[in-house]
Amino acid sequence: MTEKRVALKMIVNGEEREITFEDLALSNNLAQEALVRLLVEKKLFDPNELLKMIETVKKERYRKVDE
Repeated sequence: MTEKRVALKMIVNGEEREITFEDLALSNNLAQEALVRLLVEKKLFDPNELLKMIETVKKERYRKVDE
C-alpha cells in the first residue's frame, strides 16, 4: 500500500489532525458537487450551461503552448 502524503496539519478540538491530499481532493469534490446541485435546484443556471462552460474552460486552460 502506498503511503499517503500529508498536505497540511490542523488542530481540531485540541488534537492535531493530518489532512492528506486525498482528503482535500474529496472535500473539494463534495463541496463543488453540493454547490452545483444547489445552484441548479434554485434554477440559477441550467446544467447544460455548466457543461458548456466546462468545455470552454477546458479549451482555455489546456490549449497548446504555441497557440
